[in-house]
Amino acid sequence: MIVVKEVEIDGKKISIETGRYARQASGAVMVRSGDTMVLVTAVAAQEAKEDIDFFPLQVEYREKHSAAGKFPGGFFKREGKPTEKEVLSARLIDRPIRPLFSDAYRNETQIVATVFSYDGENDPDVLGALGASAALSISNIPFIGPIGEVRVARVDGRYIVNPTFAEVEAGDMELIVAGTYDSIMMVEGDAKEVSEEEMLTALRVAHEAIQKLVLVQKELMAEAGVPKMEVKPKDIAAELIADVNALAREKYREIVAQVLAKEERAAANKALNTSVKEALAEKYPEQEKIIATLLHDIEKEEMRERILKDGLRLDGRNTRQIRPITIELGVLPRAHGSALFTRGETQSLCTLTLGTKNDEQLIDGLGEEYTKKFILHYNFPPFSVGEVGRMTGVGRREIGHGNLAERSLKALLPGADVFTYTMRLTSDILESNGSSSMASVCSGSLAMMDGGVPVREGIAGIAMGLIKEGERYAVLSDILGNEDHLGDMDFKVAGTSKGITGFQMDIKIEGISFKIMEEAIHQAKEGRLHILGIMNKAIDAPRADLSDYAPRIVSIKIPTELIGALIGPGGKTIQKMQRDFNCEISVEDDGTVSIASPNNMWVQECKDHIKRMMQTAEVGEVYDGVVARLMDFGAIVEFLPGKTGLLHISEIDHKRVEKVGDFFQEGDKVRVILTKMEGGKYSLSRKQLIKKEPRKPEHAADGSGETAAQD
Repeated sequence: MIVVKEVEIDGKKISIETGRYARQASGAVMVRSGDTMVLVTAVAAQEAKEDIDFFPLQVEYREKHSAAGKFPGGFFKREGKPTEKEVLSARLIDRPIRPLFSDAYRNETQIVATVFSYDGENDPDVLGALGASAALSISNIPFIGPIGEVRVARVDGRYIVNPTFAEVEAGDMELIVAGTYDSIMMVEGDAKEVSEEEMLTALRVAHEAIQKLVLVQKELMAEAGVPKMEVKPKDIAAELIADVNALAREKYREIVAQVLAKEERAAANKALNTSVKEALAEKYPEQEKIIATLLHDIEKEEMRERILKDGLRLDGRNTRQIRPITIELGVLPRAHGSALFTRGETQSLCTLTLGTKNDEQLIDGLGEEYTKKFILHYNFPPFSVGEVGRMTGVGRREIGHGNLAERSLKALLPGADVFTYTMRLTSDILESNGSSSMASVCSGSLAMMDGGVPVREGIAGIAMGLIKEGERYAVLSDILGNEDHLGDMDFKVAGTSKGITGFQMDIKIEGISFKIMEEAIHQAKEGRLHILGIMNKAIDAPRADLSDYAPRIVSIKIPTELIGALIGPGGKTIQKMQRDFNCEISVEDDGTVSIASPNNMWVQECKDHIKRMMQTAEVGEVYDGVVARLMDFGAIVEFLPGKTGLLHISEIDHKRVEKVGDFFQEGDKVRVILTKMEGGKYSLSRKQLIKKEPRKPEHAADGSGETAAQD
């Protein structure tokens, strides 16, 4: 049976269809907006995966190039590994649905979203999240949904839900928001220094649209849904629970009340867990994993209770305090800019690399190809948390954290007319105990200032947490790793002193109220301004000069009709200039020519050469030329780049010249004047620039020694 449900969001119709495609999946829907169509399937294993302590959920998002009538790039002409856009889109699906499964559910579950049609206006990523929720909701998979997901942009003060790409480009805010009917589950986005109130307004607008998406899915469930599979938590003997509590509860209460470094706390927890397991090993054989789970729950409960009751955290701070911050600039002498930002036990070493237009990143996806001039890469090696791990390709988490930091920093980047460089920031996390992505925002901002990038001011980031038990809750500033792991929210805000530039929120419970969110966002501002104050003491304005090792780039503009002459046949002219001046030259369609080289002198020489090339030859003008070729009747002289003329043998000198080679060799410099232009040919003279010398005096015939007048 085919079932189709439709809903209108901000003037756009969205349809959800099931029963036509992928009917062997547990749940499958085709979501459509305009001519963009995304098929989303949900499949779960029939049996639970034993002996694991996590939910094995896999979310994949793929874009078929055929959806936009394109061939994939590359030799094989076939889609390969997921692009960064596909990875980020998969995360936008994964993050809001993951908390909405029972803690006892351990069946392998896979969500696959595939873009089969793309109209160039409606972004398929939010449709993929909507489809994932709908496919799960109508299936037998025990999903505690549904959810909705929308994109919000603000253009000229108006909030637009699911805007076109052009509207996003024109706006000053872009948010992706997901939530249930009652609360928001996830937020991701960036803005151009908007206020906290403006951000909250955008979230409210988004949630109104989300509620409509939830209601239409409930209609779909009523007609096409099937009963959910039953999930039974494992029964744990009451006696075992009592014994673990008797051995561990008070000791854990003591440990969470101590101010310990991360390694010390881990060691204390490990020693306690080992002693409890050993004490209970004989009475409860083969129950070690259950005991470990109970111990983890006790630690979580005691940590949360101490915060809610006493307002004190694992490291002794109150809920609003920021950990100590240290900043070191220019720590890497050969990098174009560098900063070491340390906040508590989280440390980011960020390096700035400046490049030319040829270093821009080419992005090839469903839309038109484009290039990026600003890139931030985030690396999280295993040693940053004191672990041994495989160092393979970049993981989804690293891509997501790097993207958040990049979006947070891009709001204050100088325009290409002011700063023509391509920029790459690399944040290497050397230590981690809470919010390394926000540390990357801080170190990235500092590295740009250290490198002389003309940004207006610094940008700082802070991660907020939440502990909520019933009506009791506490919002935490600058969370630790344990507070993230054992808490209910990870809420990141980046911005300047004037407003928000980056925003991300994930929660682990079924939702939070706008009251809590409003409190968190204002508390985040307080912390952000505190961090900015420390950063400004280290450096409050970009350095006046670039690094000695950074390339020097100058730009000039030439008439568009002369671009061909500059490039030359087959690129020979421009390639020769790049070799001669050891420079990198790029030419835009509007006639802008960028010249880059590590040596400023080479850049200026190349610039002067191009200026001369663009000069129009004028009769009567004097030029410094170079002898290109010798002929019997004169010399061919290049008097302007790419322009040659004939210096006739009779125009070399006032006295008679028998042989041109007596005066010149190829490559000699010669100063000439342009005497005539006719039919694209140029005549030059050297002798007109030479002062005519008087003839030597001759003795008078009478021997008196007086000279006769000579012409």
